[in-house]
Amino acid sequence: MFEMVQAGGWLMFPIILCSIISAAICIERFWTLRTDQIVPRNLLAQVWNWIKSNEMDARRLRELRNGSPLGQILAAGIYSHRRGRELMKENIEEVAGHVVHELERYLNTLGTVAAISPLLGLLGTVIGMIKVFSAIRLEGTGNAAILAGGISEALITTAAGLTVAIPSLFFYRYFQRKVDELVINMEREALKLVEVLNGDKLDSGLNAKKPEIVQVASR
Repeated sequence: MFEMVQAGGWLMFPIILCSIISAAICIERFWTLRTDQIVPRNLLAQVWNWIKSNEMDARRLRELRNGSPLGQILAAGIYSHRRGRELMKENIEEVAGHVVHELERYLNTLGTVAAISPLLGLLGTVIGMIKVFSAIRLEGTGNAAILAGGISEALITTAAGLTVAIPSLFFYRYFQRKVDELVINMEREALKLVEVLNGDKLDSGLNAKKPEIVQVASR
């Protein structure tokens, strides 16, 4: 392995650095973007049970906000639901924007690694071929060792760059798709909350519980 890195020249070091960055981001995103952590199952049903049973106090709201990204969005909706449907949606969208930004953390870096790794390999190829042609110009085609060294550098850096770029691009697309799915699920749950807190069912049967939510939101 060391001989291959040495044969590839100095451009192997930034390529190796790109591979380390890519691997670290992938591991971190796999751990962070777990569905049960971002969109806990039955969280909306639990929140609605708290509201119906008058258990949505300041402590519950704080736990909801700190528990998960979906909880942050639902807490924003509960906090502002008495201001009207439109303002409630605006507040949810504002909080959701911050949540989505956190979900997409490091993905631009991963995409950049996927883009520049083959370029670094291509640069190594160009440098290696320049060495080959320089050797041919100075010494002719008789010195096979010099020619082999330049060609080896050209091929190794290209292969290394592609080896880093291909999985980086794959996981970049995968995590983008994962974030999109999580956002859709959170949007669906948030819309359910908006409809429930502003729907006819709440207006006709649960008016007595609205002041409790307002008191919690004002604390």
